[in-house]
Amino acid sequence: MASGGSAIRGSRVGSGPMGEQDRGYHADRVAISYWDALGNETVRYFAANLPDEEIPETIDCPASGLPAGRDKANPPAVSKMEPYKTHLAYVKERRSDDEAQQILTDALQQLRERRGTAAAS
Repeated sequence: MASGGSAIRGSRVGSGPMGEQDRGYHADRVAISYWDALGNETVRYFAANLPDEEIPETIDCPASGLPAGRDKANPPAVSKMEPYKTHLAYVKERRSDDEAQQILTDALQQLRERRGTAAAS
């Protein structure tokens, strides 16, 4: 028989009697259910004294990734997913083709002046 184990089999170091006297006071809380379009229910717990306007109307369902709302009969619709935009796509939204050409021309001129290869005008 091996020695060095716990004095009481199945107990963990630091475990003790269960109960609030040893684990602290548990705050009052409310359970709010959310449903997604597939019918998945997710329960979130909030402090009982939290004002209703601070409890979110929708969350992301961890099971499906869809938006979930409080109304089981009318779950929120899937919002339109926008594709990932590159940096260039954002730049093209802000600049016209003429502005882009002017910026490129100015940048090339500055580069040529630094290198000393700018054409004498």
